[in-house]
Amino acid sequence: MTQHTSLDLSSLSTASNASPLPQRAPKERLQWPHAEAALSDKLILDERDGVLCLSRGKPVFKPADFGGEDIPASAAAAWRILYAKYGQNAPNHVQGRFAIAIVDRNAQSVFLATDRFGTHPWCFTRRGSRLLFADRADALSDNSSEIDPQAIFSYLFHHVIPAPQTIFKDIQRLEGGHRLLWLEGKLQIDAWWRPTFHEPARMDFAETKQQFLHIVETAVARAAEHGKVGAFLSGGTDSSTVAGMLGKVTGKPAETYSMGFDASGYDEMDFARTASQHFGTHHHEYYVTPGDLLEGIPKVAQHYDQPFGNSSAVPAWLCARFAKQDGIETLLAGDGGDELFGGNTRYAKQKIFGWYDDVPGALRRSLLEPVLNLDISKRIPIVKKAASYVEQARVPLPDRIHQYTLLVRVGADNLLTPDYLSQIDQGAPDQASRDVWARIKAGSDLNRMLAFDWKYTLADNDLPKILGTTDLAGVGVEFPLLDDALLDFSLALPLDYKLRGFKLRWFFKEALRDFLPEAIIKKQKHGFGLPFGVWACQHAGLRNLAGDTLGQLKKRGIIQPALIDRLIDELLPAHPGYYGELVWILMMMELWLSRPATTPDA
Repeated sequence: MTQHTSLDLSSLSTASNASPLPQRAPKERLQWPHAEAALSDKLILDERDGVLCLSRGKPVFKPADFGGEDIPASAAAAWRILYAKYGQNAPNHVQGRFAIAIVDRNAQSVFLATDRFGTHPWCFTRRGSRLLFADRADALSDNSSEIDPQAIFSYLFHHVIPAPQTIFKDIQRLEGGHRLLWLEGKLQIDAWWRPTFHEPARMDFAETKQQFLHIVETAVARAAEHGKVGAFLSGGTDSSTVAGMLGKVTGKPAETYSMGFDASGYDEMDFARTASQHFGTHHHEYYVTPGDLLEGIPKVAQHYDQPFGNSSAVPAWLCARFAKQDGIETLLAGDGGDELFGGNTRYAKQKIFGWYDDVPGALRRSLLEPVLNLDISKRIPIVKKAASYVEQARVPLPDRIHQYTLLVRVGADNLLTPDYLSQIDQGAPDQASRDVWARIKAGSDLNRMLAFDWKYTLADNDLPKILGTTDLAGVGVEFPLLDDALLDFSLALPLDYKLRGFKLRWFFKEALRDFLPEAIIKKQKHGFGLPFGVWACQHAGLRNLAGDTLGQLKKRGIIQPALIDRLIDELLPAHPGYYGELVWILMMMELWLSRPATTPDA
């Protein structure tokens, strides 16, 4: 939540941070000769002998690292001890969700690190011989900061801006599991943690199941230790597991919260009700209306420190606000189960494409590909489908993952103006993905895809969605299924425990078969999200918001004006589900770009 513990700033100077660019004013600015911090997040401070520690989040320390002494009550004091003992390897001795900044006045150095998923981010930039850092990118912008066209392209490609990029040319975001050292005007960044997979052929199922259930229960219990706690409940396997465990560890009905949509094909409330009835939760339901979106879209768009296009962010904010009104202080979210245990449908799909790699190269080149490329073959439906399969399978991972992204399907040449396109390296998102793929230590494509998603799906997208919207609502959030012990457990599972044939996350479901209701175990993955496109065609207020916002975007010289007109007048009414997504990401980008220079705290 956007608040501070009490800080003694008597020995530190303050500075204003006026800027014509979109910016959220920090609550504290701390200055030193070699560095400056702009902070709006909750933090704990400790200073001794010229070493200042700023701790955010909820780090978990190990008693053995303190030589038999009690762990200090102050997390910042504990970090200072660990840094003195282990130096830059201090994060390797800490678990939980955290960010740490250590400013050494004597050495004129700054050390920054964030947890494995970057749930408490650090952003940074250089100003001459000084390092500036903050918990938000927009808190660092000034008259010299420019919007980065390449970051805009990344946003249109991913619908978010993946770290280390930010919307600003001169400001970067520290990736999850990374650390930074600023010393003598030089910047060094590397990973303090990278996942390493072990792929045993088999394990004892009964023993592994008990270990898994114990870890999940312990993680939920730790997340529910303080204040009034509730849980998001979508009716999926993950949120149902967390909600059920919450009731078990607290010994009372869990407070659960669900959002519904009164639109065909978009509502999953029945599954949430099934889980609630099974676990006896105290269930709270709210059906989102187009009017809710009218209120929520600008608030959510302008709350983030850069454009953020995940359309489920507004329902997540509404759900968190609903819980806040009930006095909930912390919500437990189920994010992580799919990515740790193999639950996304694309994992099975990529397995099918992988079969093509097993066909001898000579056979592929001399027979299969020539036959499938014949004109007559393209007119036979089953052969045409086989040709499409081969065309996709020939694209190596991870490039294949992005073949059906919206920007690729629409075409950058059809979307962006020629002048704007001339400033952009269109191959940069794919190259960045290849770099991430290459650094993953795994013996299989399945585990590489999981780790790939830990960055692009979790750290860059789903977690910021929940973190940002709960912050806007004024409640805390915990992610029990991303507990470090559960993450380490998943790294050592056999491949077929994650994907057995085409059964997604086989072990996770089998281990919970006696815990979850059967309907949740058998539930198919839901392919729809927010029905924005449908509602934008039916609701005058949403239609006007979309039209007016995209009308303003026309003036920026980024998107082709004729495409915007066609999008609103023709494409969206004809295909609201598909083109509604494009309208959404463009609208959220413009609402962020046009927000006031200083956005007050919600």
